[in-house]
Amino acid sequence: MMTKLMNQMLRSLRCFDWPLLLILVAFFGLSMLVMHSAVGSTDYRFAGQLRNFSIAFFAMWIVAMIKPPVLMRLAVPIYIVGLILLVGVEFFGITQKGATRWLNLGVATIQPSEMMKLAMPLMLAWYFDRYRNSLSLMDFMVAIILLMVPFALIIKQPDLGTALLVLASGLVVIYFAGLSFKLIVPVFVLGVTGLTLLIAYQNELCQPGFDWVILHEYQKSRVCTLMDPTTDPLGKGFHTIQAMIAIGSGGVYGKGYMQGTQTHLDFIPERTTDFIFAVYAEEFGLYGCILVLALYTLFLGRGFMIALKAKTQFGRLLAGAITMTFFVYIFVNIGMVMGILPVVGVPLPFMSYGGTALVTLGVACGMLMSISNYVPSVADQRQYLAH
Repeated sequence: MMTKLMNQMLRSLRCFDWPLLLILVAFFGLSMLVMHSAVGSTDYRFAGQLRNFSIAFFAMWIVAMIKPPVLMRLAVPIYIVGLILLVGVEFFGITQKGATRWLNLGVATIQPSEMMKLAMPLMLAWYFDRYRNSLSLMDFMVAIILLMVPFALIIKQPDLGTALLVLASGLVVIYFAGLSFKLIVPVFVLGVTGLTLLIAYQNELCQPGFDWVILHEYQKSRVCTLMDPTTDPLGKGFHTIQAMIAIGSGGVYGKGYMQGTQTHLDFIPERTTDFIFAVYAEEFGLYGCILVLALYTLFLGRGFMIALKAKTQFGRLLAGAITMTFFVYIFVNIGMVMGILPVVGVPLPFMSYGGTALVTLGVACGMLMSISNYVPSVADQRQYLAH
């Protein structure tokens, strides 16, 4: 009995990817340190972050024990359930602060768009793995349709930040699956041209009453504020200006732990969530920022290593997409705080306070660990080659 129990415990521990786990433990310590400085140990958010990390770790552990073939079988049902919930938000959603993003299921209130951050790459990785031996342009068109349906539903809520993350996770899978670079170049050129025109004609485009058609008025305001935050320093530009002051005042060495004036005098808005990097940069300075960026680099490097060593096409696509999604998270959040990107609701992975978002990140890490430790059996190999 004791031997059986020991074997079960060892098997549950083997599911971890230890290099990845050590990096996550370092992030846990860093996050709690910054959270303590931002709100103090008696604030409910400090205890809440401990609880959220515990739930995220448990979710990661459970998912890490699920083999990739099982994840493949779950891909389509999870995607369909996600779409149904997004449609449910459209008709029965809860509206808060002008956005309809939440759905009350009776036992809990959920945000289905968070679910699509993982459901989307999971679905497309399954799709391209299924048709890996006979890919055509039509398959890529079908994949784009599968991606654009949830993207459009999330944009309509509106939730631009989450929609961009879902779009990025899907596009990465499509690119890794073999989409020709020649088809990507025109889109890149179009994006650069649009950005150039925006900068050149920002005075005309940012005039009150000028309709951008594809963006809501508040989204237009965020882009225009990015161009020049000083046009509304006490309104729409306040977040960006205060965050930039905090980062700049930290200097090379920082002001010291719990010595950040911008933080403790309540100048930094959302200091526990979207703008937590400004709190960290003010207190730990340039060297502290280099440390956290080094940790993120190690994390992304480990993710790409897992993708390269994956035993199946599904594993490679899913691990690559998850890792690149983390990169988009990091780039968008830090760019937003530094004032080089518009303000969107994208948290900093493993640092920002959050429940659903942190659990989603934990599940994503669990998938990486599952792919990392998967060694297909003879039966699995035969079944895989048969498709």
